Amino acid sequence: MDVGRRRFASPSDVDVEERRGPAIATISAPAPLGYDEQAIVDRVLAGDREAFRALVEREGPGVVRACHRVLADLHEAEDAAQEAFVTAFGALSTWRRDGPFGAWLTRIAIRIALRRAQRRKPVAWIEPGDPGGGVADLAGGVDPAAAMLHAERAGAVRTAVSNLDEPYRETVALRFFGELSLAEIAEQTGRPIGTVKTHLHRGLVRLRTSLEGRA
Repeated sequence: MDVGRRRFASPSDVDVEERRGPAIATISAPAPLGYDEQAIVDRVLAGDREAFRALVEREGPGVVRACHRVLADLHEAEDAAQEAFVTAFGALSTWRRDGPFGAWLTRIAIRIALRRAQRRKPVAWIEPGDPGGGVADLAGGVDPAAAMLHAERAGAVRTAVSNLDEPYRETVALRFFGELSLAEIAEQTGRPIGTVKTHLHRGLVRLRTSLEGRA
């Protein structure tokens, strides 16, 4: 997945109050050399909308990757990421600063991606750039049957995660789609780390049961 060529529109490029759909724009101005996320957030909250561009440029690729793991569609992942940035901009004052800004943003993005996944019809996805998931036939090429099976399994996992009850859905998604550590999940959700571990374990048990039922 090549996200390096895309740049997200920051609030200085898009009217956040009036925008109704995600937008991608080319950003020509480079991000500041120094990156202090707390100082940048302070500048934005003080009225410097342009400062938010640095956060967009820094966190954009990771947010797209997290959304892509949930949605398995690059265009839809970019749309979800754009929505996450607009949502984060509007809720910036609620960031508690008890963890990385990227972890807080990832939680917002994962929630948006999961909602999108729940709204659409089930579909089997093939991972971009790896149609066979590493499964090849004896001649050295991709085995179409194996590729389809891999895609179906990947789609089934995404569907099963999106159908988990809360808080298991969020915990499993943040751990495996958002790649947050258990400590980061605890910080972002405000739950004790022991509770997070329990939710993850129970969520994985429910996920396994759901997948076995589908099989």
